[in-house]
Amino acid sequence: REMEIPFIISGKNVPKGMEIKGLGNTADSIVFHAGTTAKGGKTFTAGGRVLAVTSFGDNITDAVGKSYKTIEGIGYEGKYYRTDIGKDLL
Repeated sequence: REMEIPFIISGKNVPKGMEIKGLGNTADSIVFHAGTTAKGGKTFTAGGRVLAVTSFGDNITDAVGKSYKTIEGIGYEGKYYRTDIGKDLL
């Protein structure tokens, strides 16, 4: 049975207009855009809850691991995400 778990990436006082890098390396996950904007082929922060990352795996450990790997590869100034999501299910 396949498992999935979503993670929200936000920020603490993330300035609008900060370029988001690493979105091209998300093959193991689905990245949903919320507080983003695009300009000139690049993606920028637009405030609030910036992205949501969901990954699928054969079990919860696999799904959580893939999500954290994807999140760690995405970068922008002020990025914040909780590191306890899914830990209570492991």
